[in-house]
Amino acid sequence: MGATQRAALLLVLLGLVAPARGGCPEACRCSFTSLHCLEPNRVASIPALGLQDSENVTDITITFCGLVHISAKAFQYNLKLQYVILKDNSLSCSCDIHWLQQWQQTGLGDLLHQSLHCHANGTIYPLEDVVMENCSMPEVSIIPSHHTVREGSNLTFVCQVKGDPMPSVSWITEDLQSHYTLQERIWGMTLELVLNLYNVSSLDNLHNLTCEAENRAGPGEDMVMLDIQFPVRILWLRDAEAQHHWCFPFAVDGNPPPTIRWLYNGSELIESEFTYTQLILDRDDGSVQHGCLFLNKPTHLNNGHYTLIVDNGLGRDQATATGIFMDSPFGDLDPEGIIPRASVLGTEDDLAVSLRFMNFGASTPTSDKSTLESGLSSFVENPQYFSGIFKDKDMCVQHIKRQDIVLKWELGEGAFGKVYLAECAKLSPDTDKMLVAIKDFQREAELLTVLQHEHIVRFYGVCTDGEPLAMVFEYMRHGDLNRFLRAHGPDARMLEEVKIPPMGQLTLPQMLHIAAQIASGMVYLASLHFVHRDLATRNCLVGEGLVVKIGDFGMSRDIYSTDYYRCMFQYSVGGRTMLPIRWMPPESIMYRKFTTESDIWSFGVVLWEIFTFGKQPWYQLSNSEAIECITQGRELERPRTCPKEVYILMQACWQREPQQRMVMKDIHSRLVTLVKNPPVYLDILE
Repeated sequence: MGATQRAALLLVLLGLVAPARGGCPEACRCSFTSLHCLEPNRVASIPALGLQDSENVTDITITFCGLVHISAKAFQYNLKLQYVILKDNSLSCSCDIHWLQQWQQTGLGDLLHQSLHCHANGTIYPLEDVVMENCSMPEVSIIPSHHTVREGSNLTFVCQVKGDPMPSVSWITEDLQSHYTLQERIWGMTLELVLNLYNVSSLDNLHNLTCEAENRAGPGEDMVMLDIQFPVRILWLRDAEAQHHWCFPFAVDGNPPPTIRWLYNGSELIESEFTYTQLILDRDDGSVQHGCLFLNKPTHLNNGHYTLIVDNGLGRDQATATGIFMDSPFGDLDPEGIIPRASVLGTEDDLAVSLRFMNFGASTPTSDKSTLESGLSSFVENPQYFSGIFKDKDMCVQHIKRQDIVLKWELGEGAFGKVYLAECAKLSPDTDKMLVAIKDFQREAELLTVLQHEHIVRFYGVCTDGEPLAMVFEYMRHGDLNRFLRAHGPDARMLEEVKIPPMGQLTLPQMLHIAAQIASGMVYLASLHFVHRDLATRNCLVGEGLVVKIGDFGMSRDIYSTDYYRCMFQYSVGGRTMLPIRWMPPESIMYRKFTTESDIWSFGVVLWEIFTFGKQPWYQLSNSEAIECITQGRELERPRTCPKEVYILMQACWQREPQQRMVMKDIHSRLVTLVKNPPVYLDILE
C-alpha cells in the first residue's frame, strides 16, 4: 500500500478532514488541525498548499523529508497557524526562502527556537546567518496615507513599491463601487501603481483599499481607508418594541457621524438615565449606525409620537414613530387628580414599594362598610387581639397624600383591584422618593400596621384622599416565590412565561434558606395569634439577595386561579367560596376551621412546593380527588430533590390531629440547623 493510500485510510478511520485545495500532499498525514510530513526524502518542495478551506490548521510539521524549497505563499491562508516545524531539512540558500529567514528572526511559527540550515555550493549554513544578495522583500507605501473628500469628488492614491528583484504590484479593487482607472509607472528602482477614483460613492466610505506586491523574497502590502463625507439619512425607524426596556430601533448613515436628538409629541425630549439613546457599536456595517431610544418602564403618560432628528452639517433628516406602552390605569378618571404629568421613569433598583388600588364599583369608600369588611377581615382569626395595640400612636396608620404618588406600571390584578408599582415621595425621612406598590383597606390597614418583621412584606400606609383607595407596600423585585421557583428549576426552559434565569437552578442550601425565612415569618405571625389562612409560595415574595417575605396582595385568586376551588355546601364550607383546598388540612376543608395549626399544615405544603420547584400540590388530581386524598389521610410524595430530614418535617406538619403537629418555632429551629449544616447527599427514591 502506497503512502497516498495510507494517508487516505488514516483520514477515513479517524474521521478527519484533509486540507481542501490540493488535497493532502503525498507522503504526508493531514487532519483538521495539522499536516505532518515525516517520511525521509519524500517531500522536496512545498508550493502554495491552497489550505484556505482548512482555516483551523494550527500545526505543520515537515522534518527529515529532504525539503529544499517552500513557497512564500505556502501558509498564507492558515490564519490560525501557530507551529511550523522544519528542522533537519536541507533547504536551498536562495532568495526563495528569504521570507522564512524573516519568520525566524521575528519568531513567527515558533521558528525562533529551531535550528534551521540551508546549503549552497556544497556547504551547509545556519539560515539565520546567511546574507542573501539581490534579495529584499517588497516595501509598499500608499500616498497619501489618509485623505478626506466629499461624495462625488475625484480621488487619487499612489502605491509605491521597492524590492529586489522588482516586485509585481496590484490594487485589490473587487469590492469598489466607484469608477476607477489604473496607471503604472517606474521611477528608478521604484514602481508606482496609480489608482484614480472618479465620482466617489458613499458606498465606499470606510472601505479598506489594499495594495499588494510580491517578488521571490516574499510578499508585502499597505492599506488605506477611504474617508468619504456625505449627508446623513435615516435608513429606518420603527415603532416601539418591548425588549428588556422599550426600544425605538433605528439605523442612520452619514459621514461625519450625525448628532441625534428626539421630539416627543413635537416638543424636545430631554434624555436621562431612564430615557436615553444607545448606539450598537459592535456591528460591521461601515458608517451605518444602529441604535435604540430606550425607555425604562414607560407608562400611559409616555404614549405618543417620537420624532428622530439627525444632522451632520452636510444634511438633515427626520422620521417619526409611535409608542403605545400602557393603557390608562384610571379608566375614565382624570389622571391629573391622581398623578402629576411630570411622571418620571425609574429603575427597579431603587428602594421599592408596591401599590394596590381598591375597587368597589361606583361606591364611595364608606358607602358599604359591611362589604369592605367582609372582603378584608379574613386575614386574622381574632381582630380584637389588637384593640389595645392600636392605641399606641406609633402604630397608627400612616396616610399618604395622593399628590405624592406617581404610578409607573401595573404589577397584577386581584379580587379587590389592581396592583401597581409607583414612586412615592415623602414616604421615608431617609429618601426623597421610594418605589412602592399600592393595594386596598381601613381595617386591614390597621392590622397590617402591627406587622413589623424582616420576613413579612412591609406595609407603609394608606391613601384615602379621593378614589380609588390605595394601600402602599414594600416592592419585592423578583415577584412571587412560585414563579421564582419555576424560573430556577429544571423545567425553566419548558415554561413560556419564564426566561433563562440569571442564577441557574436553585441549590439545596438556597432552598433551605428560603424555607427558613418563611418559617421565621410564620413564627412571628403565630406569636401575634395571626392566622394567615392562605400560606403558599404564590403569597410569598422574593427580593434582592434571595430575601423572601410573606405577603398577600390579593392577586393570587386571579393569577393562580387553578390553585383555588369554588367549594359547594357538601364540603360544609358554607356557600360558594374560593378556597385553596390543596394547601388546607382536613379540619379546614370539612369544618372551615382555621387556626395556627392549620397554617402549620400549609407550611408543610409550602416546603413541598419549594423542593418541587413550584409544582402544584396533587397536580395529577382534580380538585375533588385532591379533597378526597387529604380528608382520607394520604400524604404528598417525597420530592426527588428533598432530603430525608426535610420530608420528616413535612410529615410532622401533616399530622391529622392539629395538636400533634410540630409547632412552628420548632420547625424554624430545625430548618436553621439544616441551613447551617445541609445534608451532604440526597437519598435516591425507589
